[in-house]
Amino acid sequence: MSSDSIHKRGLYLGVVPERAAAGGGTTPLTLDHDLDALPEAGRRLTVSELAGHVVDLAGRIRAAGVLPGERVVIHKRANFDIWLLATAVARAGGVPVMLSHALDSATIAALLGRLDQPHLLTDAAKLKSLADVPLAELTKGLISVDGSGPGVASLADLAGSPSVRPVLQGLDEPALITHTSGTTGLPKLVVHTPRTMRSRLRPQLFLLALMRRRETVAIHIAFGHSRMFAAMSLCLFRSMPVLLVNEGAPDDVADFFAEHRPGLIEALPNSFLAWESLADDPRKPFASVKYFSSTFDALHPRTVRRLLKSSERRTPQFFQIYGQSEVGPAVGRPYFRRSMRRMDGRCVGYPLPGSARVRLVSQNGKRPSAANPGFIEARWDGIAKSYFGEEERYDANVHDGWWRTGDVGYRTRFGCLHMLDREVDAIPGVGSSLEIEDLVLDRLEELIELVVVPGPRSQAIPVVCTDRDRPLDLDRWRAAVAEYPQLAEPVQIPLAELPRTATLKTRRVELSRRLHEQIR
Repeated sequence: MSSDSIHKRGLYLGVVPERAAAGGGTTPLTLDHDLDALPEAGRRLTVSELAGHVVDLAGRIRAAGVLPGERVVIHKRANFDIWLLATAVARAGGVPVMLSHALDSATIAALLGRLDQPHLLTDAAKLKSLADVPLAELTKGLISVDGSGPGVASLADLAGSPSVRPVLQGLDEPALITHTSGTTGLPKLVVHTPRTMRSRLRPQLFLLALMRRRETVAIHIAFGHSRMFAAMSLCLFRSMPVLLVNEGAPDDVADFFAEHRPGLIEALPNSFLAWESLADDPRKPFASVKYFSSTFDALHPRTVRRLLKSSERRTPQFFQIYGQSEVGPAVGRPYFRRSMRRMDGRCVGYPLPGSARVRLVSQNGKRPSAANPGFIEARWDGIAKSYFGEEERYDANVHDGWWRTGDVGYRTRFGCLHMLDREVDAIPGVGSSLEIEDLVLDRLEELIELVVVPGPRSQAIPVVCTDRDRPLDLDRWRAAVAEYPQLAEPVQIPLAELPRTATLKTRRVELSRRLHEQIR
């Protein structure tokens, strides 16, 4: 099989920058931060320079002792060099394992144990935070991007190491391991292959082909998330200028976007929620945006309306894609200014060209409907291969070749998939917690987050966070939720105290556990 035919069927991360440079080497990338691993590189790169840095880092990683086929955990503070290091590990033939900087030391220790003696590529701050973890027993070797010490190899000291030829594994061999959000407990390790990663590009390559002009793309998602590798591959292959956003605070984002004027923004739903206040900002950070895109959770309608109104482009679109780490993009839909008043936040979309097939399976033998939601299942060649070290747990989610997502919902007569809740988050007698959250957030502009979780007696407890943590107006609250008598009295907490994952999803199980303890 020729190299070109392999690449048509598989995505090989280690050679993505090199292949992109061959067709668009002068395409610019602009960062809002410095690279920890390459502090001298600056904040403006071309794709050719990016490819050169990957070749350089791959040589250093091989010199640090990483051999083809070995797993390399990348766990360091948030920075775009996470993507660079993972790509370099892949080029050297290793399997990058992305563990979020937000995971605590106990979780890191458990996952290192499951990975059976991986290398750990980290930084000095994380090594300090892992002081209580027996790293010498759990890892094959330690590599640091910004220091050295006993038993720790320094990437800086390895500068100038001989370059290595890219190593390509089989189409169905592990090529990248990421983890689930961990909203319900210890994260699962999701195994991606060249074939599954390449398949996930199909629907979005089709959508990008519909663009009439090449837009500058701003990306603000976790640098180690599986979506980041797909998003970067798409931008590099299409020679689209990229803005890489690490500092997500609204004021920082407004300055960065006002200076560089993106035409497309991909960000987390909760990042868009946090940026709502910028819709009226005099800097007009979203004036140039033609496309907003989110591929994680469904978005609140209020957020979509505010951001679309803030664009000064003709017919801006907010594109929402529903999927998960194990599945990739499954369904999606665009929203426009002219139709956003009719937006239903639970309608997550329709089948995408070249993407997964989706079906609904009854929970009780009756036809799935709004009142009787069914299990949402997906099937295609983009589904991840396994859970590393937990194959039985992976197999338990497969039903006649279909992957059970863990979400419940129904399909309308027009074909739109409605996702109502995670199965584990459903509260008896409540209907859809997510639907309640959408509607109440729409009615109370002072709320910046609302999460409905079960209390000690399975009652539905609304947890609210307000703008600048101002006290909640209980009269306004009661008027807004009058049609939901099943809701208990609200519990207000600061947004900073809301337990979240690295992708800013609320850890509902953990939040419910904390409420149980407080009420007891």
